[in-house]
Amino acid sequence: MSRAFPDFHFTVGDVIAEGDKVVGRWTLIGTHGGEYKGIPATNKKVKMWGIEIFRVVGDKFVEGWVRSDRLDMMQQQGIIPAPKERAQ
Repeated sequence: MSRAFPDFHFTVGDVIAEGDKVVGRWTLIGTHGGEYKGIPATNKKVKMWGIEIFRVVGDKFVEGWVRSDRLDMMQQQGIIPAPKERAQ
């Protein structure tokens, strides 16, 4: 991640724990300055968000699920066209 987004800033928005689950919400902001998953640098600033859920047993994370908005990030970079706005 640090090679692809050398100036990235990672912010944790919320962490909530209940029972055997821990949920975290985060935001990443950075400039796409290096290759990311085979995509060459675009030098564009991007913002991406994600939510992670982990199941904890004892003091160990044993399962996890992650969702992040990579489609929006790719649209910000111009890799995938953004949908056209509808006329009002």
